[in-house]
Amino acid sequence: MAVTIPETMPKKATAGETLLFRTLKRYLTEEYVVYYEPDIQGWRPDFVIIGPELGLLVLEVKDYTRSTLVELNPDQWTIRNGAGEEVTVVSPLKQARDYAFRIADKLKRDRDLVQTEGKHRSKLKFPFGYGVVFTRLTKADLAREELLAVVDPKLTLTREEIDPEREAFSEILLRQKLSRMFTVSFSLKEPLRPLDIQRIRFHLFPEVRIGGKVTKKVSYQDYVLLSLDDLETMDLHQESLAKQIGDKHRLIRGVAGSGKTLILASRAAILAREHPDWEILILCYNISLSRFIHDMVEQKWSQSGDGLDDEGEGERCYSADGRKQITVRHFHEWLHRDLKITEEEIPQAVEEWEAGKRMLPRYDAILIDEGQDFAPEWLGLASRLLNPDTQSLLIVEDRAQTIYPRRRSLRKDTGLDFRGRSRVLTINYRNTGPVVQLAWEFYQAHASPENKPSTGEDVEVITPQSTLRSGPPPYLKRFASLTDEMAYVARQMKVLHRQRETAWSDMLVLYRVKRYDGVDTMGVIQQALSREGIPFYWLTENHRSKRAFAPRENGVTISTIDSSKGLDFEAVFVVNLERLPFPMEENKEREVSLLYIAMTRAKKYLSLTWSGESEFTRWLEQAERTAVKQ
Repeated sequence: MAVTIPETMPKKATAGETLLFRTLKRYLTEEYVVYYEPDIQGWRPDFVIIGPELGLLVLEVKDYTRSTLVELNPDQWTIRNGAGEEVTVVSPLKQARDYAFRIADKLKRDRDLVQTEGKHRSKLKFPFGYGVVFTRLTKADLAREELLAVVDPKLTLTREEIDPEREAFSEILLRQKLSRMFTVSFSLKEPLRPLDIQRIRFHLFPEVRIGGKVTKKVSYQDYVLLSLDDLETMDLHQESLAKQIGDKHRLIRGVAGSGKTLILASRAAILAREHPDWEILILCYNISLSRFIHDMVEQKWSQSGDGLDDEGEGERCYSADGRKQITVRHFHEWLHRDLKITEEEIPQAVEEWEAGKRMLPRYDAILIDEGQDFAPEWLGLASRLLNPDTQSLLIVEDRAQTIYPRRRSLRKDTGLDFRGRSRVLTINYRNTGPVVQLAWEFYQAHASPENKPSTGEDVEVITPQSTLRSGPPPYLKRFASLTDEMAYVARQMKVLHRQRETAWSDMLVLYRVKRYDGVDTMGVIQQALSREGIPFYWLTENHRSKRAFAPRENGVTISTIDSSKGLDFEAVFVVNLERLPFPMEENKEREVSLLYIAMTRAKKYLSLTWSGESEFTRWLEQAERTAVKQ
C-alpha cells in the first residue's frame, strides 16, 4: 500500500480524484509516495507520484464526460461546464507537462540529483513524466471523440484502467501504464535511494525541512548546482499529519522527540498559505517554548519560496495585505495582550461574551502545543473562540511530560469529539538510542501505576517504540561538590566546542532550583562558565529574559527544567541532580516528569551529575553500575 499525502482525501475532492487516490494507495507498493494537490511553490498539480523504480510522475485528473467536450486542439480545449456554458481551458496534457518540466528544472539545482556524465549529462538522474486521467471516459470514448488526435494514448489513463470494479482493470497493467508515461525516459541504473527521495521532498516542499545547508555552489552549463549537506526532513507520516488540510479538529499524541511541535508549526504555515484570509492562533504553556515556536513558524513561512539563497527575511507570518495572520502566544500572554483579562476572569469573560456584552477575538484555526499542561477551562475558552464553521483545532501532547496535574475530558472541555480523529507518534527522532533507553527506563521505574503505559484504546502514556539515531551513552557521575561538578561540565563544553565543533548555542545547562539549603546553584554555574570564557544566556533569570529568548543566539543556554519543555539541544548538562525530587514538592509525579523531560532535551550528548544524594541519584548510580557490568 502506497504512502499518501494527505492520508485521506478532503471533502472538496471530486469523485474521480477520490477513485484514483484509492486505487493508487491500494495497488502501489509502500515504497511509493502519492501526493494529492501538493503545493509546490504555488503550483498545484492534481497528483505527484514518486517511486524508487519509477521516478517522478505528474498526473492531471479530469472528470469530463463525452458531452463535456466541444472543440479540442493540443494546447487549448473548449469544454461545456456544469452551468452549460462553453469555456476555454488549457489542455490537461499540456498542463501536466508544464508542471512536470517546472518541477524538473527546480530539482536540477541539486548536484546530487543530476547526471554529470554520459549521454544524459545535465539531466536528472531519474526519469520524470506526466499524463492525464479521464475518470469518466473509456478507451472507446477516446477514439469516438477523436481525442487520440490531440492526446497520446500512452499518456492517458481511462476509467477501466483505474477502477478496480471494472472487469478490464489490472494491477499489473496499471503499473505498466504509469511506468510508460515518460517522454523524457531512460532506465534507472539503480532505484532511487531513500536519500534521493528525501532530497526531492526537501526541494519541492520547504515546509518539511528541518535542517540542511548549502556547502558549495558550482556553475554547470545553464545551472548553478548546489551541494547540500546535513539534510533533515520530516518523515512521511509527520508530513501527512501536517498536510491534513481542512480536516477540522485533530489530536496528536506522541513521545518526546517525535516531532509534535514541528508538525504543529508546519501545519500552521500550510493553513496560512491555503487560507490567506484565516486568523490563526498558536498557544503553548511556557514563554520560552512560545519564542521557539514563533521562530520555527517564521522559518517555515519564509521557506514558502526556495529558501536556499538566504536572501531576505521572508514574510514573517504576515498576509499580503500586511495583516498578521499567525499569532504565537503562551497562554497567559494571550490572556493579557489579546483578551485583556486575567486567568481568574475567564468565567466572567466567557459569560459576558456569550451574552453579547464583551468582544473577544475569533480564530479560524487554533493550534495548542503541550496540551497536557492546559487546564480544562483554558481549553474551553480557546474552543469557544474557534470559528464553528472551520473547527480547525489541533492539540498535540505527551502525557509522560505532564508537570501540572490536570483533570480533564477533551470532549467535555472543547465540545469536540476526538474519537477517530487522533494520531499517535511512537518514533523518537530527537534522541539517540542510549538517551531514550535511560530516560524511558527511569520513567517506568518511578511513574505511578496510573501514569504507566497501558495497552488499552485510551492509552494515556505512549511507549517509545524505536529511535533512528545512535550515539554515546549518557554520562552519569557523582562529584564531591557542585563546584567540582560545574568545573567538569565547563571542561566538557570546551571539548565539544573545539573537537566536535558543537556550537555554544547548541548546549543547554538545566537545574531544578537556583538556590536551596544554602547552595547558590546559579552562582556556581555562572562562575564556572565565566572562568572558562564560555558565553551564556540565563533564560530563566526573569520574565524579561524569557521573552527575549532567541533560540539561535550564540551562547550556552541556562534554564530550569520547566522552561526547557519543547526545546532541544545537541548537548544537555543536567546538574545538581540531588535536588530531584525536590524536597518541598509534594507531587512526586511532577518530579518524575521533570527529569524525563530534562533527559529527552538532548539530541546527542547527555550529562547527568550530582554531588548529593536523592532517590533519583541512587537509581542513576545503580543504572550506571548495571551498564558497566554489561
